Amino acid sequence: MAEASFDIEAGVDRQEVDNAINQAAREVRTRFDFRDTDTLVAWSGETGIQVESASEDRVRAALEVLRDKCVKRKVSLKALEVGEPRDVSGGRSRIDVELITSMPGDLAKQLVKDIKATKLKVTPTNMGDRVRVSGKKRDDLQEIQAMVRAKDHDAPLRFTNYR
Repeated sequence: MAEASFDIEAGVDRQEVDNAINQAAREVRTRFDFRDTDTLVAWSGETGIQVESASEDRVRAALEVLRDKCVKRKVSLKALEVGEPRDVSGGRSRIDVELITSMPGDLAKQLVKDIKATKLKVTPTNMGDRVRVSGKKRDDLQEIQAMVRAKDHDAPLRFTNYR
């Protein structure tokens, strides 16, 4: 019987984040409380999101709209690293949000340690930005996935590359 495996990675589906940003931008354009504030929710670079509005309270409200859309699209809020509001030109406020796209090294080491502690017949391998788990029984792999989901990690983890 061939060995089955999967990868544990940090990050989210970029297309789902893009959809959440587009929905949030559409909502702030049409909502009455954002009228005449020129509120902006858009990509800022490869992994950055820019939320900008006429005042600090409006930019915080726009950020809540973005968070709400992310939750509805099943994008983990752990993937959003939200900065502090800051003033920009013209008396406007901006919040910069970064997407977490890679797994911290200490989290990868902790995952390998936790998987080995289960005493299941699986082999975790730290591959830098992801952890590959392989084993002969798919049931053991599913137990590992359940264990990882049950623990509350600081990064948005997903399971990919099933073989």
